[in-house]
Amino acid sequence: MRSNKLTKIIITSTLALSLLAVPVSQATVLAAETTSESTSSSSTTQTHTLNKSYVVYGAGAAEKNELNNVLAVDDNFTTLTATASDYQKYINPNGSTTNAAMVSSVAIVPTDPGSGIKVNVKKFNGEDNITKVTAQQYAMVAQMAGVTDVTITVSANRAVSGESALTGVYKAIAADGVSLNEQNTQSANQMLTATNGAIEANKDDSKYPGKLMAAVGDTTKEINQQKKQGTTPTQNQIQVIFNQKLEERNIYNETKNHEQPIINALVQFNNAPISSSKDYSSHVTDTINNVKNSSGDMMNKAKKFLNSQDGQAVKQQAQSWWTRFVNWIRSWF
Repeated sequence: MRSNKLTKIIITSTLALSLLAVPVSQATVLAAETTSESTSSSSTTQTHTLNKSYVVYGAGAAEKNELNNVLAVDDNFTTLTATASDYQKYINPNGSTTNAAMVSSVAIVPTDPGSGIKVNVKKFNGEDNITKVTAQQYAMVAQMAGVTDVTITVSANRAVSGESALTGVYKAIAADGVSLNEQNTQSANQMLTATNGAIEANKDDSKYPGKLMAAVGDTTKEINQQKKQGTTPTQNQIQVIFNQKLEERNIYNETKNHEQPIINALVQFNNAPISSSKDYSSHVTDTINNVKNSSGDMMNKAKKFLNSQDGQAVKQQAQSWWTRFVNWIRSWF
């Protein structure tokens, strides 16, 4: 009898020592590393603007297998195609384009509430094929259109300006059942075009796009806050607000000769329904925080898995398992 008890002690001690060699937190990290970002982001335990992940290929896109690698697409993504008709529907009703010209492709993944919009513009086979639009422009313009809490990845298999990539973003949002107001999207699209001149003039400053789009976001936030208080700012007041925001970002002198198209776009935002939305200020603040200090094409600095709701759930499960194991050992004695 005493021999059997001694045997149990030796066996359980060996098991316990083996398990203690790997801390619970480390075991959780290993579990997290086997979970792709898109899987954890689209978990049903979290709330997002989107219900699932999408990849939207331009109708003229080629080499889709390589695009899938660049955009980090897997079988969990719903596949759509952005056509010339979609471009006219979402971007420019009076514009003329062809399916062959629709080259930019995008992947859109839901992220944690309060994360705002983050954008990665990725190289294709080592080439920067999105030649004009910056990650910061995509982020703030999508926010102004009514999109929030997503990560957008953009690429193209050949050189294009990238201005049609928003077509894919809007199409995915619509396919997910979210209704985007046309007036909102048109004012946002105008901002994309309006900021091109200032960014081109300051192309040697990698931080300029982030500062400019943060100033744009700051101004839209101020407009929204005034309208929620019952005041609609005039064009002159919008210009004053925008200039103040440029000063705060230390880019007034660099922008003043290119600001009129931006002010015109801000006036259109002021006329759009989203400018009166009760939750716009909080959402745009999230995206301002993403763009204001960013530079280059990679904005997404995803939260560590263990800090996400899914990660915390895994950690709690691991801790619960450990407690049950200890209780099981105790039951032997």
